[in-house]
Amino acid sequence: MTDNEMLQTGLNYELLVEDALRSVVRTSLGIVEKVGLPGETHFYISFSTTHPGVEISDYLRTKHPENMTIVLQHQFEDLVVGSEEFSITLFFAGKPSPMVIPFQSITSFNDPSVGFGLQFGTADEGGEEVERTISDAAPNIVPDKNSDYDNQHGGNSADVVSLDTFRKKPT
Repeated sequence: MTDNEMLQTGLNYELLVEDALRSVVRTSLGIVEKVGLPGETHFYISFSTTHPGVEISDYLRTKHPENMTIVLQHQFEDLVVGSEEFSITLFFAGKPSPMVIPFQSITSFNDPSVGFGLQFGTADEGGEEVERTISDAAPNIVPDKNSDYDNQHGGNSADVVSLDTFRKKPT
């Protein structure tokens, strides 16, 4: 959302928080672009394949007409992180598959190695939230209950605080 759009609609803190948390995804991928995946780190990234700007092969689009989850762990190359999207080449059945994924198309981002996850709303072409109400507009930080970290460390993942805790309740 541009500053001008924000001024016309008032301060929408849910969208500001969602944009800030998308920067976590952008920054995390930027680190991997520069130094690779540290330790056991790996990412599960889910995105809407129908979002404008998503570029995937026709084969993958047919197989995943609405949503797709990719794993960044062992077999990827050519990761390039931009301000609005990232591009990457993944390998399916040993064949390279380049793709471009806008950050706005991402519906969830998880690093199971540390039990960290984010879920986002997705916007349609008109900028309206899809499948979420206004009270759900902010992303939720979600612990991954099946993470390798939890399994190795007795399920001691970090406590998660819902953003709803800090929202003003209607009177």
